[in-house]
Amino acid sequence: MHLCYIDESGTPDIPGNTSHYVLAGLSVPDEYWKSHHMQVEAVKAKYGLEQAEIHVAWMMRPYVEQQSIPEFASMTYEERRSQVRRARTAEILRLQQANKRKQYKQTRKNYRYTESYVHLTFDERRQVVKELAECISNWGVVRLFAECIDKVHFDPERSSNTVDEQAFEQVVSRFERFLQNVQSGYGILVHDNNETFAKRHTEMMKRFLRSGTLWTRVQHIIETPMFVDSELTSMVQLADLCAYALRRYLEKSETELFDLVFQRADTRGATAVGIRHFTSPGCQCAICVAHNPVGLSL
Repeated sequence: MHLCYIDESGTPDIPGNTSHYVLAGLSVPDEYWKSHHMQVEAVKAKYGLEQAEIHVAWMMRPYVEQQSIPEFASMTYEERRSQVRRARTAEILRLQQANKRKQYKQTRKNYRYTESYVHLTFDERRQVVKELAECISNWGVVRLFAECIDKVHFDPERSSNTVDEQAFEQVVSRFERFLQNVQSGYGILVHDNNETFAKRHTEMMKRFLRSGTLWTRVQHIIETPMFVDSELTSMVQLADLCAYALRRYLEKSETELFDLVFQRADTRGATAVGIRHFTSPGCQCAICVAHNPVGLSL
């Protein structure tokens, strides 16, 4: 049994606030799940993140209040948390008193999503993410599938699917092709529980099981996706890391995380069939070059 954990990075809305939308699936054979999970937990414990969800986009940004605290890096984790909470409380009160409602709302959201990481410096947070990416790169039995959609080149008038629907169909197709090729049983999709997509993707999967996708019949994926709370599922958190690494490479040319996770792209011969960049013809990014070295499709 192969467990394919799925998560996204970027927004599927057009134009949205990201130029790309990436849906990634990280496939782990069931017999390796426990050992890989233990490695992830060991990295998290090393940095005081035992109860935290790894959400890379929130970790990989500077926290302004840390920069204003003298000798922050030399403090204990508990001292850092205390100082950051004090600074954040003061900022929330300031925004309330100034009646800056929009900024107040956004700041509260930022604080809520970063609360678990405030005891780590920016460099330490980057190191956590890098060590988890190194785990993925060293897991030779793991395979990565992804659809990376450049929304500038996605025409909703010509497509029967939305951005996220196209991405989901592609990931399902690539995972199914992988299962056909390895001939080692069945697979199941484990999806982050996003209320926006859960019902729609479930209905799509029912259709795929009846009629196949545009690319292949679906015979090895069991039923519809399992939707889980990513906060409680470490491998979905790693799918988030992979999706983030792919998107940041395409949008910002950031290679540190990309070079690690891209090693796990499913390949067929010299072709990285597991990951596609949906963009203009002639793109020379590493994904396009590896996916289509001799003019092949899918």
